[in-house]
Amino acid sequence: MREEVKKVIESIRPALQRDGGDVELVEVEEEGGVVKVRLTGACRGCPMSQMTLKMGIEQELKNKVPQVKKVVAV
Repeated sequence: MREEVKKVIESIRPALQRDGGDVELVEVEEEGGVVKVRLTGACRGCPMSQMTLKMGIEQELKNKVPQVKKVVAV
């Protein structure tokens, strides 16, 4: 599951980087389906970062890796 999540994150990164931000994978809890990520650059502290996290990153991961139940920022 970690490799699948990693591939999806890599596909999302260019869009975030175009806006001066980035995302890095911190941990994948396979049992609970929780993915922990760290938003960096312009995404860190951005008022829209929660929307980016939930409506962008989490949705994409859930669509492409069905085992993912939740994405949280650390």
